[in-house]
Amino acid sequence: MKIINTERLIMRDFSITDAQGMMNYLSNPRVNCFLSGKLSTIEEACTEAERRSHDDTLIAVCLKDSNCLIGELMCMKEETDTCSIGWQFNKNYEGKGYAYESANALMQDLFLNQGARRLYAYVEDDNFKSQKLCEKLRMRKEGCFKEFISFTNNPDGTPKYENTFQYAILKHEWQEI
Repeated sequence: MKIINTERLIMRDFSITDAQGMMNYLSNPRVNCFLSGKLSTIEEACTEAERRSHDDTLIAVCLKDSNCLIGELMCMKEETDTCSIGWQFNKNYEGKGYAYESANALMQDLFLNQGARRLYAYVEDDNFKSQKLCEKLRMRKEGCFKEFISFTNNPDGTPKYENTFQYAILKHEWQEI
């Protein structure tokens, strides 16, 4: 991946030096869809950082002035012109606009430089912060998939199926605003 810079952030490939930063937010995932990525030890974080350094779908989001890892973006090309995007950030950096700044820069790069026509994001119905972010990014809510997927179990051990919203934006919609 090429490096994307904003006023305050650098978006780049992951490196082994990102292990501690990843540990800071992956040791306690706050959204069920990230439970499978939970890290318990720094050794696990080092292994995961190494794996991510070869994964083009995950993008490290770092503060420009310190290179401190504060979160990540996900971008998976579904078709030649359609991408699924997502994000996960360290809770200590919430409320500063970093998620919006980085996701908006990614969207701009995808639309203007990588030939994207359509971008979409899946957001669980209880993830209000990501829903607000999608709306701020001018994505429209396309629908709700009822009991779409299970990332965790109910107290009785049965799968807990979550309702999931799909948000999307087309390139021409993005350009019109």
